[in-house]
Amino acid sequence: MQAEAPVWVLGEVWGCTVIKAPECTDEAQRFHRMTCSEQQINPANPSLIVRVKTGWTGPPAEATDRVKLDPLAVSQAEICGFRIHGQNVPFEAVVLDKSTGEGVIRAKDKLDCELQKEHTFTIQAYDCGEGPDGGNMKKSHKATVHIQVNDMNEYSPVFKEKSYKATVIEGKKYDSILKVEAVDADCSFQFSQICSYEIVTPDVPFTIDKDGNIKNTEKLNYSKERMYKLTVTSYDCGKNRASEDVLVKINIKPTCKPSWQGFNKRIEYEPGTGSLALFPSMHLETCEEPITSIQVSIMLETNHIGKGCDRDTYSEKSLHKLCGASAGTVELLPTPSNSANWTVGLPTDNGHDSDQVFEFNGTQAIKVPEGVVSTTLKEPFTISVWMRHGPGGREKETILCNSDKTEMNRHHYSLYVHNCRLVLLLRQEPTESENYKPAEFHWKLDQVCDKEWHHYVLNIEFPAVTLFVDGATFEPFLVTEDYPLHASKIETQLTIGACWQGGSALMTQYFRGNLAGLMIRSGKLENKKVIDCLYTCKEGLDVQLPEEVASAVKVEFNPNQSSLTLEGDDIESFEKVMQHISYLNSRQFPTPGIRHLRVSTTVKCFNEETCISVPDSEGYVMVLQPEEPKISLSGIDHFARGAAEFESTEGVTLFPELRIVSTITREVEVEVEAETEAGGEDDPTETVVSEEIMHNLDTCEVTVVGDELNGDHESLEVDLAQIQQRALEMSSSNVGMVITGVNTMANYEQVLHLIRYRNWHTEALFDRKFKLVCSELNGRYISNEFKVEGHLRQPLLGFYHPKYQMLICVHPLFTVVPSAATIVIVVCVSFLVFMIILGVFRIRAAHQGTLRDQENGKENEMDWDDSALTITVNPMETYEDQHSSEEEGDEEEEDSEDGEEEDDITSAESDSSEDEGGEQEDQQGSSRQQQLEWDDSTY
Repeated sequence: MQAEAPVWVLGEVWGCTVIKAPECTDEAQRFHRMTCSEQQINPANPSLIVRVKTGWTGPPAEATDRVKLDPLAVSQAEICGFRIHGQNVPFEAVVLDKSTGEGVIRAKDKLDCELQKEHTFTIQAYDCGEGPDGGNMKKSHKATVHIQVNDMNEYSPVFKEKSYKATVIEGKKYDSILKVEAVDADCSFQFSQICSYEIVTPDVPFTIDKDGNIKNTEKLNYSKERMYKLTVTSYDCGKNRASEDVLVKINIKPTCKPSWQGFNKRIEYEPGTGSLALFPSMHLETCEEPITSIQVSIMLETNHIGKGCDRDTYSEKSLHKLCGASAGTVELLPTPSNSANWTVGLPTDNGHDSDQVFEFNGTQAIKVPEGVVSTTLKEPFTISVWMRHGPGGREKETILCNSDKTEMNRHHYSLYVHNCRLVLLLRQEPTESENYKPAEFHWKLDQVCDKEWHHYVLNIEFPAVTLFVDGATFEPFLVTEDYPLHASKIETQLTIGACWQGGSALMTQYFRGNLAGLMIRSGKLENKKVIDCLYTCKEGLDVQLPEEVASAVKVEFNPNQSSLTLEGDDIESFEKVMQHISYLNSRQFPTPGIRHLRVSTTVKCFNEETCISVPDSEGYVMVLQPEEPKISLSGIDHFARGAAEFESTEGVTLFPELRIVSTITREVEVEVEAETEAGGEDDPTETVVSEEIMHNLDTCEVTVVGDELNGDHESLEVDLAQIQQRALEMSSSNVGMVITGVNTMANYEQVLHLIRYRNWHTEALFDRKFKLVCSELNGRYISNEFKVEGHLRQPLLGFYHPKYQMLICVHPLFTVVPSAATIVIVVCVSFLVFMIILGVFRIRAAHQGTLRDQENGKENEMDWDDSALTITVNPMETYEDQHSSEEEGDEEEEDSEDGEEEDDITSAESDSSEDEGGEQEDQQGSSRQQQLEWDDSTY
């Protein structure tokens, strides 16, 4: 009989757990789940994995009976093999006992839980039944085998990062500063989990929890420790320690204070370098607060400089011309000079770097001389002034006043301040109608009493008066009326700083503050363009916005660009704009010194209650000292001319060869070849070089040295048309001539070449000395004093000048000389010989003194005042005869005369050679030598 197919029965399993499938009710059909550890799977005998057993269902006796009754059945009841079904199954099944069906499942290779934790496959047994064709073999049903590979703790924890960093703020305790994290490559939950972390570094104020969170155990102090370095390790649940510990750096920051970072307090500005970025690396620290908007105000404080900022320091009159104002402007507060000396007694700022300002302390005032301003102003007219005034008092304080000089004490017009109000009084002159007319115009202004410089311009076209303050227009808030003045022949007195009280000869209503640039322009109003030009600073803030942020930030400047305001809501764009803000000074020679800088910031946040407060940032711009120019005047410094030239209508040119040169001195590094121990390397050294530069002049003044000019017979003259053609002005007095106006050095040279000296009474003239000085920027840079001495070249025949004690004896050659005449001639000749010898000694002494002066660097002058000559000239002798007589032998009388002639000529030649040597570099040296030689044509 044929036996039934073998079925799986509950087999014996060694080293593994057999799990019955609970869903199976038939014992023979249950699956078996076997769980083995890696150690169990890989024992010393790796082939022994699982023992399985198969057989027949039913009691063994039946099987035994079958075997006994039927040998074929016994053969078929044996188990000949197992077959494992599945792809890439790393196991094989081997029969151990055919009769019992016992076999093993063993691994083909070493198993790794980290590669695969479970294996599932099916296994099938087949018996040994074989027919002639082998078709009697029976197979069992397929049993599913689950094998779970148990893990070994073979791996250690590894940190995910090589190191960790964190930054904390001092004085604060954190719940978690940072988190470290390690991983384990083991496959099982037990050995792959990190059970704990540990800070290895001892005595640190930090702790770490099982999840790797580090926190501080106490408040940290930046001054005590700025950075902590911790070593941290980890353990898995199998107690394996990390293969490598990890380094943790914790930086301590001072308590976060919202502020601008990267702000340099001192910023140096070198003149002539254009614009300079003020905040190139500035950024805003907000301490992580959410910001909705930012507003920043940047102030450049320049009120301590001149009239509130760095402006060109030319005279106010010159500035009006530079700004395009037409003629007719009169300057009432000029820089003191020989031609304008009424401001001499006023205190000034004692400096030339910036504008000239005058101080009025409540006890000082000045009277403007007659003729400077017309007694009656021609309407329309303009009054302009720079004023800095302190807190207002109860009394009136007069800036400008035109009142009666005597008796009635009437105020014709005046400008004054009263209780922080600016008031213009303008009384109308007598007319046929005696009706009320506007007389006082009042403006209430904060600028009047804020102790700052402001520019005031009043355009008066009666009855309308327009006020400009710093270029902005203001209308009067009050206008009062009054009767016109009564007709009177009383002269008026114009005063500044107070009002003249007429017959009392006292001043009243004194001004307290500073004034500058007080001007009156009659007959024309000042236009807005000129007013803006006069107020504009030469220094200020500037910003060039990048295109990407131009629309993100709003920028506004004040009129003189000393402050600007920024508004925006994006911090990044805002910081880019801040980094493009710069300082600019366009003056060629700016005022050196400090300009204070202040940055004020207002920040708005989402939650107004917790919004941050950003403190002001303060610093300063240091404008370095500019390289000062040296203005040098040079040319012919003495000359001699005949009386006819002095008396002619053209006169004598004072400065025909004048040269004006301006240079600056700089230190530069040059490479100098020097032998050194290293082998003669070049060493950089500093050397001083001079470089010629071009700039403008604003004044050249010619002054008489010695007695003043006598208007009855002498004068200084110049072609006024040539001066006006070059936009210059000229004023003259008995002490000299002043040419003013901002113009080039070349134009000043051309005008100075035209100045002539005339004297139509040469009997009283022997020499005249003049001094020339030119300046730039209202006296900030002054040239050397160039002195010129002019001599009257006198004919030597029959001339006696008491100053020089010059006696000239003229005697004809007599063919017959009586004895008395002979005696007279001998006496005269003897006296002449004595005087000539004395003259020669004096000439030589003067020559030696001149050489000493040259050695001491003094100016080479030809000063004839030191000579006292007695010269005898024979008009019958020619120049050739004199030389021929020099070559003859010595005889008594003729030889003496010839000797005198030789000494005389030798002295003249010596004098000429001396002058020629002193003018070797002069282009006119040869002509000057000819002028200084004796003119024999008049003998």
